[in-house]
Amino acid sequence: MPSDDSPPQPGAVLFACNLNRVRSPMAEALLKRLMGDRVFVDSCGLKREPADADDTAVDPFAAAVMAELDCDLTRHRAKTFDELEDDSFDLVISLTPEAQHRAVELTRGRAVEIEYWPIFDPTLSEGSREARLAAYREVRDALAARIAQRFRR
Repeated sequence: MPSDDSPPQPGAVLFACNLNRVRSPMAEALLKRLMGDRVFVDSCGLKREPADADDTAVDPFAAAVMAELDCDLTRHRAKTFDELEDDSFDLVISLTPEAQHRAVELTRGRAVEIEYWPIFDPTLSEGSREARLAAYREVRDALAARIAQRFRR
């Protein structure tokens, strides 16, 4: 049972970032794992990667660190705000400043709660494969902690 100071539980949540290939799919999977089908969860990004890349597949490092928690991201396909099948969310959580601006535009004139969770972009990490995986794990764990706090039951 939520305490009196915890926010109300939304029925539909959208996680948004820049490309919908790392942070937002991780957050989507983590919230689905926590809440099951009690909450509708989706994710999106602002834009697609350059046309020469597979711009819908999840980042391989993100898939690897989520697989460590038995969360399968291999079927995730990146999409933009414009490609959402439904935009009637109770809560939009932006993970980048750019996504925050777009979320404000999306929800203008509607009773939608918007939260901004600044989350480091692990694709900016450098070094060995293990060092890069460590950066992705830090992001995954930061998202998991934030989700557990925000959506505690």
